[in-house]
Amino acid sequence: MTDPIADMLTRIRNAIIAGHKSAALPSSGIKAELARILKDQGFIADYKAEEQDGRKIIKITLAYTPDRESVIKEIRRVSKPSRRVYVNKDEIPRIKGGLGICILSTSKGIMTGAQARRQGIGGELICSIL
Repeated sequence: MTDPIADMLTRIRNAIIAGHKSAALPSSGIKAELARILKDQGFIADYKAEEQDGRKIIKITLAYTPDRESVIKEIRRVSKPSRRVYVNKDEIPRIKGGLGICILSTSKGIMTGAQARRQGIGGELICSIL
């Protein structure tokens, strides 16, 4: 696997399309941080790190509305291994006028675009979620 973050986003996207309640994926530090941000922003219901068959995994519980519609409408990888996308504090995008979020990898850790804007720092634009 060349891009573990894209794999994580694809697993979440596929689980939503299939109507699953959860998605399991191999664990790593950056994936745990992405899951924490998604939970804090209300895009997923919960996540937890587990061990399954001797391997560490992250189990993400997806969030749905009472009408069984997914809270996540669109999840997209922006910066890829073949094409990195960096933004400074003034170039951080607002996703659909503030309805969605973007997640950045900064010198102070993984954070949302709004947090990076408040702190006045830029970084690598990892993904956007609506």
